[in-house]
Amino acid sequence: MLQKRLLFLKKQKQFTNLITYGFGQGFNLITPLLVIPYIVSICGEEGYGKIGVGMAVAFFIMVFIDYGSEITGVKQVAVNREDKNELENIFITTYTAKLLLLFVVLLIVSVFFCLIPYFNQEKELFFLSLAMVVGQFINPTWFFQGIENFKWITILNILSKVIYLAGIFLFVHKPTDYIYCNLIWGIGMIIANGISFVYIITTHSFSFANTKKEHVLKLVRENFSIFSSQIFVSLQMYSPIVLISFFGGNTMAGQYKIIDQIIVIFKTYILLFFNYVYPRVCYLLDKSKLEAIRFWKMYNGLNFVFIVISMLFISIFSTKVVAYFNPKGIQEISSLLKIAVVIPVLQAITIPLKQLVLGSNRQSKYVKITMTITILSLLLIVIITPVYKVFGVLIALILTEIITSLIFYATVKNDLFVRSS
Repeated sequence: MLQKRLLFLKKQKQFTNLITYGFGQGFNLITPLLVIPYIVSICGEEGYGKIGVGMAVAFFIMVFIDYGSEITGVKQVAVNREDKNELENIFITTYTAKLLLLFVVLLIVSVFFCLIPYFNQEKELFFLSLAMVVGQFINPTWFFQGIENFKWITILNILSKVIYLAGIFLFVHKPTDYIYCNLIWGIGMIIANGISFVYIITTHSFSFANTKKEHVLKLVRENFSIFSSQIFVSLQMYSPIVLISFFGGNTMAGQYKIIDQIIVIFKTYILLFFNYVYPRVCYLLDKSKLEAIRFWKMYNGLNFVFIVISMLFISIFSTKVVAYFNPKGIQEISSLLKIAVVIPVLQAITIPLKQLVLGSNRQSKYVKITMTITILSLLLIVIITPVYKVFGVLIALILTEIITSLIFYATVKNDLFVRSS
C-alpha cells in the first residue's frame, strides 16, 4: 500500500513538474513573437536580419562558456542530487571554470570584432550582443534541471522575457535602434539568472571558498570532448543565417530569420523538452534500462505526435502565419516555410535519440558523429547557398537531420531497443 502511494506521488510530482516547466517554456517561446512584428516594422527586414546574425554569433559564443555543462553538468547533478557535498563541488567547480572561460572568450572575440571587416562593420551590434553571453554565464538552469526544480526555471524564464518585452517597446523606436535589441535580451538574462544564482547559493549554502584548482582543471580536461561536439552542434544551428548574410545580404538573412523564428519555436521546444526528460532518462538508465526506455517512449512519443500536428497546422496556414510578421515577400517566405516545417518533425526524432546516446555513456561516439555530420552540413550549405539561397539551406538542414537520426538509432539499437523488446 505504501509503495503504491509513493508511486502515485512520484507520478503526480512528474506531472506537476511538466506543467510548470511547460508553462514557463511556453511563455519563453511566445514572448518573442509579440515583439518581432514591431521590430520588423521599425527596423525593417534588413535590420531584423542584422539582429539575427548578432544573436546567432552570441549563441555560438555561449557554447564556449557553457563548456558542456548543459549535458555533463546536468547528468552529474541528477546522479548526485542526494549528496550535498558533491553538489557543492559540481556547482562551484563548474562556475569557476566558466568564469575563466568567460574572460578568455570575451578577450578573443573583442579582437575579432575589431579586426575582421565582416564583424567590424556592425561592431556595436556584436559588442552589445555580448550581454547575452554574460547572462548565459550566470545561467543556473543546468543545476535546476539536474535536481528537477522546474519551478525556478519557469520563474527565471518568465522574468527575463518580461524584461525583454518591456525593453523593446520602451527603447526601440527608430531603424538604428536595432543594435539595442540583443542588449535588452541580455539584460533580461543577467537580472533573472542573477537572482536564481543567488537563490541557489543561499539555499544550499554553497561557498566558492571551497573551490579546488585540481577539480577545475579536471573538469576542463574531461569536458573537452563533449564541449568540442557542442561547438559543431552550434555551428550547425547558428551558421546558416551568418552564411546567408555573407552570401546574400542582410535582407535575405531577415527573410530566413522570419522563417527560422517560426520553426525555432518548435525546435526550441524540442530542445527544452530534451532538457526536461534528459535528467530522468540518465537517472533511469543508471537504474534500469527497461524502465528508462518505457519512460523515454511514452514522453517522446507523445511529443512527436504534438510536433507533427503542429507542423501540419503551420503548413496549411503558412501565408497567414508569415503575414503576421509584416514582411514584404509574403508568398516567397510562405513557400519556404512549407519546406522548413519538415525540420522540427525530424528533430523530434533526432533529439530523443540523442538523449539515449548521451545517457548511455556514448559521449566519445556522440562527439565523432556530431563533428562528421556538422562538417557535412556546413559543406552542403556553403556549396548550395550561393546558388539556391534560403531554399538550399533548408534542404541541407533536412538532409542533415535525416542522416543524424539514422546514425543515432544505429548507435543505440542493439544495446537498448533489442533488449527492451
